[in-house]
Amino acid sequence: MDVRRLRVLRELADRGSVAAVADALSFTPSAISQQLRALQREVGVVLTEPAGRGLRLTEAGLALAGHADSVLAALAEAEAAVERYRSEPTGVVRVAMFQSAARLLLAPVLHRLGGLAGIEARFSDVDMTPAEVPGLAAGFDLVVAHRDEHAPPFATDRWEVTHLLREPLDVALPPGHRLARHPRLRLVDLTDEPWISVQEGFPVDDVLRSIALRTGTQPRIVQRINDFGVTEELVAAGLGIALLPRYSTDDRGGRRLVRRPLAEVRAARLVEAVARRSALVRPAVRAVLDALRAEADQVAEPARVTAQASEGHG
Repeated sequence: MDVRRLRVLRELADRGSVAAVADALSFTPSAISQQLRALQREVGVVLTEPAGRGLRLTEAGLALAGHADSVLAALAEAEAAVERYRSEPTGVVRVAMFQSAARLLLAPVLHRLGGLAGIEARFSDVDMTPAEVPGLAAGFDLVVAHRDEHAPPFATDRWEVTHLLREPLDVALPPGHRLARHPRLRLVDLTDEPWISVQEGFPVDDVLRSIALRTGTQPRIVQRINDFGVTEELVAAGLGIALLPRYSTDDRGGRRLVRRPLAEVRAARLVEAVARRSALVRPAVRAVLDALRAEADQVAEPARVTAQASEGHG
């Protein structure tokens, strides 16, 4: 089978439309369709079928796309084997990160990569829902994504998922708020508060909804803002409360915001790196992933030390 046609099939599986594949591979849609028809003739089974005005993969097409991943990963491993004879990893590595992860990790990760002159790391901040991650992983070498820790994990049949850190979500209050004196907050104390959440489908809103489902309390959401920097400003101005990530929130030592954990439930998001397996065989991509893991470990280490000390004291 022609490797280029297998790549087209894999891209259709990941990107969902002929137009998206054509855009990604810099071909016309008609050229992509021709490649798919040629592959279908080559294997002798139907690989695609009409779906509205587009195409979707048949069961046979999906099966072959999965094997195409293995073939393309093997080719990437062969290229990587040659690359390992170089003195250091080289090449462009494209990384998508959601904004608050970039706020937390990007500058120190770039400093870590500064000693590897052969790597050109290109980071993009992308406002992503968990459902959009597979499509992003088709266009980037690495995608730093987040999800509610109670949500289903990212599929690992065609992707490799690397855990980076668990980031607790705290209730953020203005310093003069009536509840700021409490070390932990009960949900019943927050029932009548105006909440500032994110757009529906994004992980922090998923956490707030899962809390509502488990407790029977319905939060009163007055604003939906995806930029946590804006949310911090609104909370600091006394215009609402919010669930905000612990490590990446600028509370300025409690002078700007007061952060309090919830008493009855565990609220957190998981930060993970998602990539095609064929991307991760490249030494340069592995080097960037290692830098992300090292920095995430450093961010989470103080929390682990504090938790261990609390257990020992107990």
